[in-house]
Amino acid sequence: MTQRIIALLALLLLSGCASDPAPTAQLQLAEQAVTQARAVGTSPEQEELRQAEAELAAARQAFERNHYRRARMLAERAELDARLVEAQTLTGKTRAQLAELKSSIVRLRTQLGDLQ
Repeated sequence: MTQRIIALLALLLLSGCASDPAPTAQLQLAEQAVTQARAVGTSPEQEELRQAEAELAAARQAFERNHYRRARMLAERAELDARLVEAQTLTGKTRAQLAELKSSIVRLRTQLGDLQ
């Protein structure tokens, strides 16, 4: 009877370890997000991008060691950080374009006023 209980507990422990599937899709999403953040012109020195890259590297290491839960968590954080830095970069570029357009409008209004 005791051996059955021990065997059942061992089986439950092993099945608990096997329940975390390999997070290959999450790692791919994180890699794509980091690549996209770089592609929009994010500065490599930007702290959030460096953090996303570090988290992605840690996720890869955890994956290689079969620590799938940790790998998934790190990959999700890397993806979110990369998406945040991408949004910040695009927002900054949009604000700069808006300021340039406002400046052009003021200049045109001044020129039109000079014509009258």
